[in-house]
Amino acid sequence: MSITPRTAARTAAGTAPQPSRRKILGAAAATAVAVVGWNTVDQSWATAAEPGDRRNVVPVPALDGALVTTPAVVESFAHDFGHFFDGGANKPWAVLRPGSINDIVKIVKYANANNIKVAVNGQGGTGKDIESHSVYGQARVPGGISIDARGMSKICSFGNSVVQVEAGVTWGQLTDAALKIGKTPPALPDYLYLSIGGTLSVGGIGGTVHKYGLMVDNVDSLDIVTGDGSLVTASRTVRPDLFYSALGGGGQVGIIVRVKVKLIPAPKRAVIFTLYYADLATYLADSEKLLAEGRFQVNAGELTPTADGKGWRYKMEAGATYDTTAPDRAKLLAGLKDVRAEAVIEDRSFREYMFRLDAYEAYLKDSGHWYTPKPWLSMFLPGSKTKAFMEIAERELNADSLGGGFLLFYPYYTAKIKAPLAVQPNESVGYLFDLLRFPNPGDPNINAMLEQNRKLYDIAVSMGAKRYLVGSIPNMTTADWKAHYGNRWTGFVAAKKKYDPKNLFTPGQGIFS
Repeated sequence: MSITPRTAARTAAGTAPQPSRRKILGAAAATAVAVVGWNTVDQSWATAAEPGDRRNVVPVPALDGALVTTPAVVESFAHDFGHFFDGGANKPWAVLRPGSINDIVKIVKYANANNIKVAVNGQGGTGKDIESHSVYGQARVPGGISIDARGMSKICSFGNSVVQVEAGVTWGQLTDAALKIGKTPPALPDYLYLSIGGTLSVGGIGGTVHKYGLMVDNVDSLDIVTGDGSLVTASRTVRPDLFYSALGGGGQVGIIVRVKVKLIPAPKRAVIFTLYYADLATYLADSEKLLAEGRFQVNAGELTPTADGKGWRYKMEAGATYDTTAPDRAKLLAGLKDVRAEAVIEDRSFREYMFRLDAYEAYLKDSGHWYTPKPWLSMFLPGSKTKAFMEIAERELNADSLGGGFLLFYPYYTAKIKAPLAVQPNESVGYLFDLLRFPNPGDPNINAMLEQNRKLYDIAVSMGAKRYLVGSIPNMTTADWKAHYGNRWTGFVAAKKKYDPKNLFTPGQGIFS
């Protein structure tokens, strides 16, 4: 059921308790009756079929798109990729499918006037598996309005070194469009079917972080709808407090609707070296050697089970890009541990490498791992404590801990990360620890994995680590968030009060709950 566009009426702010679950919309959907507005007394949608006094109903503004309340649609926005907060009390009241950016402005103004929570749902993925790719309910908005990011999917314009896109465009869409003119974003996620706006809300990391930082470090400006429904532009020089609070800020200060993303010339091909290490110390030494020398354009790695599944080994993935003349392979490997016997070396087109996870996604779907809960744990470790932490992680984890997943683990320079809210360890070298579990279907230990996440998180924090905002860490408290943000907490709170004083945006993050 879609809400029929109506002439906007002046709305008055109401003091709203938590919306009740009275007046569930199933009956209205069955008779295709239009919703006409929000009842400020009952805290529920009013339909055209209902008799009675309409003095307490605030009309919905005229929209280019639609505000959808059909139970099937609402239900589809009540779950995410992680499947820990699916359905039930986590349902939004309605889903906005915007026909324009102005629809988002209108709905935020409407939500502000009526104290209705709002969150964007990135709707990433491929095929029929389109959903929020948050993994611990970060995009949920119980009793509020969920905004379908697919209504913001235009690539607006290309410049020589920048492209403007709407926030619902995926990195895959942008990559293909940019490659047609010989360009690429400097920083890309490993999985490209994620919305750009959603990624920038948490940071965005990939194998070029050692050269270009996070995705948030490669943005020139943002167009954002703030809590009062104002559409404003923010950059490093215009409203910098809003700019830096939106990038990596978990959707707390506004809704990103358009972004200017930096571009660089795209290489045509890449030689990918996959090197295996039996022990942690050698892997760390070689990883930091390559980091210091800058031999490769891509530096990544993993902790991976041994062939028998009884132990661990480390895998380095390093990429050297080129256009016409392939790089000297021997020179690139010079001085590293003698790993050539097990080395896998591939020469691929740049696009093939960027979309390398397509085949793995298909495998995870075929095996059923794609659809299981995702107890992920994502952190930035201080370089000096990384060996000690990984020795603990090796003891804590086993092959079943990963299921069909993997654990990304590689170094970068923390100075490359400029966005203040993408908080980093207080050391020059950090390591990404990204435990991306895809549990085996039917695994009974999901809750134990969440508890293990909390245990590993607390250990890492005691060593000086910082969390990455994706992931499934239970029982985060205000004290935990204050400790995480450190001396940046006060500025973040000030930006929240300035740009979202009613605390309407993205409640699922739990930062300001």
